[in-house]
Amino acid sequence: MIAPDLTVPIPDEIRAVHFIGIGGSGISGLARMFLNAGIPVSGSDRAESQNTRDLAELGAQVFIGHDAANLDAVEGLDTVVYTGAIWPENPEFLVAKERGLSVLHRSQALKYLINSRRLVSVAGAHGKTTSTGMIVSALAELGADPSFVNGGVIQQYGVSSRAGRDDLFVVEADESDGTFLIYETSIALITNVDADHLDHYGSHEAFDDAFVTFSDAAREAVVISSDDPGAQRVAARLTHDNVVTFGLAEDADVRLVDDNGSAWLVRGDERAPLELAVPGQHNRINAAGAVAVLVSLGHDFVAATHAVASFGGTVRRFELHGVRRGVSVYDDYAHHPTEVAAALAAARTVVGEGHIIALHQPHTYSRTKLMAGEFAQVLEEYADHSVVLDVYGAREDPIPGVTGELVEKGFADPAHVSYVPDWQAAAERAAEVANEGDFIVTLGCGNVYQIIPQVLDALQPE
Repeated sequence: MIAPDLTVPIPDEIRAVHFIGIGGSGISGLARMFLNAGIPVSGSDRAESQNTRDLAELGAQVFIGHDAANLDAVEGLDTVVYTGAIWPENPEFLVAKERGLSVLHRSQALKYLINSRRLVSVAGAHGKTTSTGMIVSALAELGADPSFVNGGVIQQYGVSSRAGRDDLFVVEADESDGTFLIYETSIALITNVDADHLDHYGSHEAFDDAFVTFSDAAREAVVISSDDPGAQRVAARLTHDNVVTFGLAEDADVRLVDDNGSAWLVRGDERAPLELAVPGQHNRINAAGAVAVLVSLGHDFVAATHAVASFGGTVRRFELHGVRRGVSVYDDYAHHPTEVAAALAAARTVVGEGHIIALHQPHTYSRTKLMAGEFAQVLEEYADHSVVLDVYGAREDPIPGVTGELVEKGFADPAHVSYVPDWQAAAERAAEVANEGDFIVTLGCGNVYQIIPQVLDALQPE
């Protein structure tokens, strides 16, 4: 893993750019934006994907495999963009430095695109992608045309990034490595402050400190959860003169209330019904935050509440992939205990009398070692049965003894869990315990979604 070097100056002009890891969910959106700006783009990734194929169709020169020779693909190349997910010995990264090219972290490339536009930055351990999608979709419904870069594909647009005509720019701001602090944010939305990425920050206190700095630097407003304990800690320390709260708390500026089973948003004397296409209480709370942002941008509260209902979801957020013999197979990006709990709680609201089978892929060895017990607790509480795969290491080297079995061992009742590292056997186990009306939900931000065809095949009637 490479720590971002933010001391590297961002050039005034980028003439041609190469992306290392161009197929990633976030960096592919950046590459698309540079192409839209008429800037020649090349890039490389370890494997072909839909993102790499889409970018190639748009005109990017895409290479599968990392090789120093890839930097010669675009004439006049002056900039190379990387993410923290690559290793320091990556040959393209090393050669770019040797040649004296501008070697920018992805956050710096995004800052270059934003330039001086009015920026909405969405930060938080969970809910960023959905909240960003809600804001962008609602703005379009209200007649605006913002630019945006999101961490996931927004269903209405079919892409994770887009160049708009307005001065407004909406981004999912990544707090994982502290780079969300480099943006000149006008309105900061904080969905929650649930300590994660302590490998970067080192302590819960340092994690909180970063959010305080991020919030107080916002030029216009800070929109922050009224309910999340971490957000409450941060809010208590803010010196900003325009802090807007949202959530379930009685004193929230934009409050979510339940009125005889119907959801409403309340702001002062104004009330508006909240009807969403995406299920779950966590999505209603995300919508309250999005509406608070829209009001801070100058939009009418009632119109904003109606507009947020236009959001149709994002890819890999409780996304239905198919139904076989009455069993629905969903995929969700959740990879932290809080996210897993929210995803499965949302599934519970729509599964009815059916059961939920979670197919969980732990993400990174360090997180699994630290949180195996928490994952076991939420899986056992919110799913009827869990099938646990092995760890998706991402950027990390294996840690001896850290496997998916740690999660299995955390269950109080072993009858509710199966540790099955072999994917075909795991797909068959999930299908075996599923009956008509049940949901199978894959969970994880690695490649767990790739098991879905095997699950669907295993569900086929004989």
